[in-house]
Amino acid sequence: MAPNPPDGRAGIDAALVKRLIAAQFPQWSELPVRPVEADGWDNRTYRIGDAMTARLPTAAGYAPAVAKENHWLPRLAPGLPVAVPPILAQGEPGEGYAFPWSVRGWLDGETAAHDRIDDMERFAVSVADFIRALQRCDATGGPQAGAHSWWRGASPAYYDEETRRCLAALERRGEGGAERGAGGGGVDIGRAAAVWDAALAAEWRGAPVWFHGDIASGNLLVADGRLTAVIDFGTSGVGDPACDLVIAWGMFSGDSREAFRQAVGQDDDTWARARGWSLWKTLLTLTECVDSDPEQAAGCRRVIEAVLADHDRFGASRGSRLS
Repeated sequence: MAPNPPDGRAGIDAALVKRLIAAQFPQWSELPVRPVEADGWDNRTYRIGDAMTARLPTAAGYAPAVAKENHWLPRLAPGLPVAVPPILAQGEPGEGYAFPWSVRGWLDGETAAHDRIDDMERFAVSVADFIRALQRCDATGGPQAGAHSWWRGASPAYYDEETRRCLAALERRGEGGAERGAGGGGVDIGRAAAVWDAALAAEWRGAPVWFHGDIASGNLLVADGRLTAVIDFGTSGVGDPACDLVIAWGMFSGDSREAFRQAVGQDDDTWARARGWSLWKTLLTLTECVDSDPEQAAGCRRVIEAVLADHDRFGASRGSRLS
């Protein structure tokens, strides 16, 4: 996980963006600058006029993604079925701001949410089609999974200590009690540990392929109920694609999850590692919010239970239902 910047947002505001543009791209200095409605944590994004955005990392750990995305997105775009951010320029540190930043073309659409999607099964297949297309892109010379991708694309074993610490913390506070796991919405620690062990045992031995690293609703844009763009390739790289399957439990359920599973393919071991990636992230979030945000904690438990149920259904055998 990346460290939070000292002030939470690295002191970024519209006035700073305006100064950076005036100093480095004076041809755009007369355009209005305003924050986007839905912003992220790793980067802050501002509209520049109607057709462009400025994207600024909020901490040093996110800064390497600027050059990576600026170099690779134009090369990946022709092979993908939906739009990705068009790169227009790269800015440099200045005006009291310490990191490189980028100027991009604006992509129309809204972040994916269930009430904006009229056919979740069709949407799930569209996401799967994007993932498969990304995997078909030429991986030669691509950035190997590592610190720049927060170890997405590498083995989930990188987060083994953190995951086991979360399991132990939940068990100590009674989240893992059998009566809670059965009927109180808690986490079944024994089943969760089995999912994690299975993820670590299912080592990746395939040829490296491109992965996005954060396929989630906030990074998927929709218009008229359909997927139109995928954004935020900051955790992208070349390696194991298992991390790109976690949306199966985070956004999809029932028929849409099954449609995604069938369309995206992937072998049993990749799905086992994907369950591990989902479990790690959700356990971490749950331990952070369990005492402060009951609604978010309940959502985490739902995702965890879906992952555990998926393991119960598919993990015990090496059937071909996943391919």
